[in-house]
Amino acid sequence: MSSYLQRALALLVFALAASFANLAAAQNIPGIDPNIEATLLAEGPAKPGETVMLAIRFEPISPEWHGYWENPGDAGYGMQLEWDLPGGWTAGEPLYPVPEQLLISGLMNHIYEGSYAVLVPLTVPTDAAQGVQQIGVAAQWLACTDEICVPEQGELSLALTVGGDAPLDVRFVDWRSAIPPMIDSTGTFEVSSSSLRIGIPVPAALALDNAHIFVANKELGNNRQPRYSAAQRLYRDGDLLVAEISVDELIIPDGVEVETAPVPDRLTGILAFGDNEGVRFSAKEGGVSTDGELIQGNKPQDVALLPLLLAALAGGLILNIMPCVFPILSLKALSLARAGSSEQAARRDGIAYAAGVILACVALGGIMLALRAAGEQVGWAFQLQEPSVVVVLLVLAVAITANFAGIFELPSISFTQGGKPASAFATGLLAAVAATPCSGPFMAAAIGAALLLPAEQALLLFAVLGLGLALPFLLVGFVPAIRNRLPKPGPWMERFRKAMAIPMGLTALALIWLVSRIGGQGFALMTMVLIAGLLIAFAVVGRLQKHGKMAWPAFGLIAAPFVLFAAFALPASYSAAQTNTAASILEPEEYSAAALADARASGQPVFLWFTADWCVTCKVNESVAIEREATRAAFEQAGVIAMRGDWTRRDAEITAYLTQQGAAGVPLYIWYAPGAEAEQLPQVLTPDSLITEAQRP
Repeated sequence: MSSYLQRALALLVFALAASFANLAAAQNIPGIDPNIEATLLAEGPAKPGETVMLAIRFEPISPEWHGYWENPGDAGYGMQLEWDLPGGWTAGEPLYPVPEQLLISGLMNHIYEGSYAVLVPLTVPTDAAQGVQQIGVAAQWLACTDEICVPEQGELSLALTVGGDAPLDVRFVDWRSAIPPMIDSTGTFEVSSSSLRIGIPVPAALALDNAHIFVANKELGNNRQPRYSAAQRLYRDGDLLVAEISVDELIIPDGVEVETAPVPDRLTGILAFGDNEGVRFSAKEGGVSTDGELIQGNKPQDVALLPLLLAALAGGLILNIMPCVFPILSLKALSLARAGSSEQAARRDGIAYAAGVILACVALGGIMLALRAAGEQVGWAFQLQEPSVVVVLLVLAVAITANFAGIFELPSISFTQGGKPASAFATGLLAAVAATPCSGPFMAAAIGAALLLPAEQALLLFAVLGLGLALPFLLVGFVPAIRNRLPKPGPWMERFRKAMAIPMGLTALALIWLVSRIGGQGFALMTMVLIAGLLIAFAVVGRLQKHGKMAWPAFGLIAAPFVLFAAFALPASYSAAQTNTAASILEPEEYSAAALADARASGQPVFLWFTADWCVTCKVNESVAIEREATRAAFEQAGVIAMRGDWTRRDAEITAYLTQQGAAGVPLYIWYAPGAEAEQLPQVLTPDSLITEAQRP
């Protein structure tokens, strides 16, 4: 369940409360009784200069109704109080008993079942007059069952005697004992992009059975909040208990400006254990011990790193057969044959190419991790969601196509001339960038794990992914037996080079289509003007090169006006409207967290897939397995609800869901059986994959 859905439901409850508070206030409408009755009580008479304990006692009318702790969790809202006190009197912070956890459809709520009392210390001034004083409070609270919620409010009042020796209310003995005591020592806490870590000083002898940390702070700064439904990890380090709690990013809809709150100075909460037992704690921002023995939960690093490295290597290797990478690789491999039999030159080329690929993969992965640490919702191939980056890639694809077609030559960076490390290095950079739209078997698990691993391990995964992409060319450079099997140089190489212009040209056409999908038709038209100008410049360069004349100054003179035109015209023509998703015979609903919750609540199977216009694997799977008449018929017979998430443009809600599923990019295929949790399907679908799922009992 995504953070966005949690917030959306919470906001819905707030909206109901705001809209219907005056209509549904249980104590304000004659004939309508509250579902949870509230009463204001005092422990005994007040004395000047001292503190008397008040209680707001909540009593549900039937067992199915429950109330909420001060931080209600993923949905609901806590009690709100507005006091009406005599002059000089002050009410302290409410003291709550230990709450319970209630998990409904992936949402964690902090609740109270049955009757309970919230205590409020009331400080009486030293000059308080003797006699009876009226104490009043306007209270708002939420009463819920597992199915419905009703906002309730009431004007609670109390005639409190000042002075005298009236007996104490014996019920306060139980109510006081239900309030967890405050730990004397102050703990520390620290918040990162992925977790909240709290160091709580508790005696090592304290037995902790099914311990749970209830965090009172709703916001942790920088749009982060605790992930209430996630399993908590607890470590023992002597007299220090270290709790590690996952955090979520608050998803801000496009066009909404929200002022980001800083990390709080203080963090408070309840450490619950045993049967309604617990202690309250307070922590200040500071370092938290990384030592200790795990006593509850699973270590996040328990994932074996070696299988992930092998998956990254295999995933990178598979990228070499993608249509936008294979022409570059094949021509660069053949360049070794043209370069001659020099072992040193071949190895130098292989190392330079591999260095370019690995550097590009590590750089792209590092940028992605840095953006996510800064709060951005991005994933693998995030750069293809930026119109400017797609335009640059289109220009590169057009330039490579023109170069392959023999329209012009690059003097220092060539795909067909070996023995130049700069050429091989640049080719490696280009191959890695060209491969980023692709994802396939093995690769998804590795990149998804990189989002959860420490930074150094994550960057190692990206480096191994690059090594897999560079491995074929590296082997050609280092293994003479492979290189000797390559065809001998000859006129056919020029014909092969021109033939490779076809797949690169198709890649350029695909990028033109992507430009129109991301930026709109006007944006695509301005991009085509830029491309036309560059092609004219390339053609002039090629003609001058054939006559042995200086060519590149002419390129600058011709291309400069078109580049300047594009610099102003492209931003002006860009359309921020959402991409029009392609038609589908499954007639899917468009993904949103709320739509997914509704679909799952229907009791029908749900097939959810995430795609993007720039994702080659996505489009292949759609043609092979999704957009089939047999699939549509199987879905209709089984009553399957189809839902699609289009990630062509950056979508924070989709990114949050991908992250929750441990995926860094698309494609992602999810199957929800009725009443069951998400089941990830393979990234490569066969024609019968979805039919088989639909026919499962």
